[in-house]
Amino acid sequence: MSLPHAILTALLEKPSSGLELTRRFDRSIGYFWSATHQQIYRELGKLEKAGFIRALPTDSPTRGRRKEYEVLVPGREELGRWVGEREEPRALRDPLMLRLRAAGVVGVGDDLVEELRRHRELHSARLAEYREFQRRDAERGHGTERDRVQALVLQGGIDLERFWVNWLEGALADLAGPAPAPGAAAPGASPPTTP
Repeated sequence: MSLPHAILTALLEKPSSGLELTRRFDRSIGYFWSATHQQIYRELGKLEKAGFIRALPTDSPTRGRRKEYEVLVPGREELGRWVGEREEPRALRDPLMLRLRAAGVVGVGDDLVEELRRHRELHSARLAEYREFQRRDAERGHGTERDRVQALVLQGGIDLERFWVNWLEGALADLAGPAPAPGAAAPGASPPTTP
């Protein structure tokens, strides 16, 4: 996903000023695609220059007033083109996984175990937050295509957070157990095959 497409999506959902967009990123889109305020403002300028968005006309003077942007037909077409584009799944790039692998070489210390616990708590909190969003949305009971698609995105977030909580629980349990004997295969590893 790219930031310009995230911005086009947000503006099609609701025309907004740059400040409103940054707040919406902080509250919703930022859960799966983060961007700094500077990045958002920079992309707004690029999208406007490309003819994908425009500042809404206003009767009041623009000095000191926030510009609200809306998506133009070429912007909607670009977003539609991008939605249908083929893209390969991306590999997970999480520093925690790399740090854990490094611990296999230098040793697992208490600091890493504590960091795994902290991550478990953070993922548990996010999971609870997502489930609350799901409960709130179910009470609202809308059945539009947009609602259904947003529910799918939210379910994906719930499933991902549930994966992390379960994986971290297993990792912590595994690391709490006795250390394997030198030269022993790692738990779950296939035995070596002979040619």
